[in-house]
Amino acid sequence: MAEIVFLGTAGAMADAEHGNTHLAVLYGAKVLLVDSSGNPAARLRQVGIDPLRVNDIIITHFHPDHVSGVPILLMELWLLGRRAPVRVHGLEHAITRLQAMMALYEPWRWPEFFEVQYHALPEQAGATVLENSGLRVVSAPVQHLLPTVGLRFEFLTEGKVAAYSCDTEPAAAVVALARSADVLIHEAAGETRGHSSAEQAGGIAAESGAKALYLVHYHPAPVGGTPDALPAQAAKSFPGPVTLAVDGMRISIEQ
Repeated sequence: MAEIVFLGTAGAMADAEHGNTHLAVLYGAKVLLVDSSGNPAARLRQVGIDPLRVNDIIITHFHPDHVSGVPILLMELWLLGRRAPVRVHGLEHAITRLQAMMALYEPWRWPEFFEVQYHALPEQAGATVLENSGLRVVSAPVQHLLPTVGLRFEFLTEGKVAAYSCDTEPAAAVVALARSADVLIHEAAGETRGHSSAEQAGGIAAESGAKALYLVHYHPAPVGGTPDALPAQAAKSFPGPVTLAVDGMRISIEQ
C-alpha cells in the first residue's frame, strides 16, 4: 500500500509541533522525499520510516524552509553506512544552488561518501521527474517568488493520483496537475505574493475536480496563525472534504 506522510506542515515559520512543510511518499519498499528541512532523518524515524529507504529527493525550490535539511540528511545517511547513490531532482535554479551549498561542506573529504546524482528538470509543464513500476511523478512550474514546481503523483499499482501545489499563488498549472486527483495537497500561507489563502486553495481543488483537499504550509498559532479556521475557509469554495494536515499525518493510497 502506498502512503503520503506529512513530515512537516508549517510555512517558513515553524514551531515545536509543526516542522517546515516536507513530505515522504511511500510506494512498495521505496521512499521519495519531497523537500528537506530541519532534520529529515529524525522526522522519518518519528513516523517509523527508515531513512535508508530514501532513494530520491525532489527539491521544489531553493528557499531555506525547503532545502535546509539536505546536507544533514546526506551526512546522516553516509554515517549510517549508505553506499548506494541518492538521486536529487529539481529545477536547474535549485539544483545549481544546492550543489554549491553542498560544496561548502566538502563532502569529498567524507570517506566512502556515496554518489549524489543531480537531475535538473526542464522548466515546463508535464516534465517527468521519475517513473518506475510503482510511481510516476510529473512536475510543472507554479507561481512563487523564484522558480518552483508543483507535482503530480500517479500511483500506478493503486490507480490513484495525488497532487502537491508547493508554494504558489493560485495557478492554472496546479489545476492541471490536480485534474481529477484523489488528493490535492495545497499550501495555505495566505493571500500574499507567491502564496495562496485557504479559500483560494479550495477554489483550485474545485476547479481541478479533486476529490479531497489537504492544507499545508500554514502559519501555526504560536507564530501568528489561526490554522483551525482554515478548513472552513477552504470549504467556502470547495464542496469536498477538507483536512488541515498536521505533522505525522498519513494519507493511505488504496486501490
